[in-house]
Amino acid sequence: MGIVEENSFRDQISTTDEEGRRAWVYADPPKGRLHNIRFSVAMFLLILFFTIPFIRIHDQPLILFNIFERRFIILGKVFWPQDFHLFVIGLITLIIGIIFFTVIYGRVWCGWTCPQTIFLEMVFRKIEFLIEGNAARQRKLDNAELSFEKVWKKTLKHILFVLLSVVIVHTFITYIIGWDELKNLMNRGPGANFGAFLAIFIFTLVFYFVFARFREQVCTLVCPYGRLQGVMLDPNSLVVAYDFRRGEERGRWKKSEDRRSIGKGDCIDCHHCVTVCPTGIDIRNGTQLECINCTACIDACNNVMRRIGFKPGLIRIASSNEIAEGRKFRITPRIIAYTILLLGLIALFIALFAMRNDTETTILRVPGTLYQQVGNEISNVYNVKIINKSNRDFTVEIKPLTLDGRIQLIGKPIELKSQEITEAVFLLYIPRENVTSAKIPVTFGLFDHDELIEKEKATFVGPL
Repeated sequence: MGIVEENSFRDQISTTDEEGRRAWVYADPPKGRLHNIRFSVAMFLLILFFTIPFIRIHDQPLILFNIFERRFIILGKVFWPQDFHLFVIGLITLIIGIIFFTVIYGRVWCGWTCPQTIFLEMVFRKIEFLIEGNAARQRKLDNAELSFEKVWKKTLKHILFVLLSVVIVHTFITYIIGWDELKNLMNRGPGANFGAFLAIFIFTLVFYFVFARFREQVCTLVCPYGRLQGVMLDPNSLVVAYDFRRGEERGRWKKSEDRRSIGKGDCIDCHHCVTVCPTGIDIRNGTQLECINCTACIDACNNVMRRIGFKPGLIRIASSNEIAEGRKFRITPRIIAYTILLLGLIALFIALFAMRNDTETTILRVPGTLYQQVGNEISNVYNVKIINKSNRDFTVEIKPLTLDGRIQLIGKPIELKSQEITEAVFLLYIPRENVTSAKIPVTFGLFDHDELIEKEKATFVGPL
């Protein structure tokens, strides 16, 4: 990939030393156009994250993933376990979408929209920069003897980290149990809900540990996506790349020096791209496991290039082929295949979502029962179970649609409340002359004030 210093390569990740011990990353604050855009995207996503649990549609949360009650709400619509196929298709679509974007744009998810990156880089590190200063000041403070300055800065920082972790964990919980239930838990206190408060306490400690100590190790050691990117990327994928053809040989900058005439490239070896990297890598060594495409190195390099009068773009978003061979980005058969598959899954998900009924009905003959003959009629007894997935109430009347018969409901009329499950028993009577075989398919219609809300199939048995 060009001529670089031999000792700049490594055989371990950037956050560990040669003996495998943790190497703490001190990153300088990023500055530049791309960082400003990234910060705006992060603020938009953070506002969404902290406000969505309080937005309601038809008296339902905008988003809720209640895994305990197996009840999910998306855009105010309630989904039950009977809608699991929609969840599976949506999950597959999401995975294919991530793969598709990775093939084209590299790890843009990791650097720009991943919650781990947003919280760490745009919240926790910002607080750290505000209290302790840049990388050099942080390193100096950590290595300094115990003093009043060190104590108050470290104490204030970690108090804010704990408070933020508490807020983040409670917000996450509202996506699972809802804001109303969370308020009830807090009002009842730890004594009445010790298990719930213990879980919240543990998760708060985990969040605090992740953002205060573990940090970028999540991306390099824990997250499976970071390890899978190697098989997703190809030479045409867009990544954060160093233009070695333009940058090598590296050499310190001297004013009024004709670098090309003495074999020097545009890289002045200032290491700004390294000191600003939140995972501690040198992007000049090529695409690496730790790179999350955050573009901090691009801003750092462009700032240096402008100051010394060189053209920006020594580090830029480009494909390996574009850097090595001068080829422009092109659409490959692999991208076309992923696009077709992704669009097909999105279309299927939208179609299934649109065809989803407000009710989910099961009608089965009562097990172990045969037909009954009453006068000139044959009857079968059925169990009906109806799930109301909508926000409206129904008064349900069941009618046979394919057989000439009558329904006798056992018990009260079926009053179906919103978000509830109702069961009932009914008899279907058919005139003896209409029973032409031992087993007849029958379709029932469920009506609400003469409005057909659903159809359900069953069988009717009669004499041979």
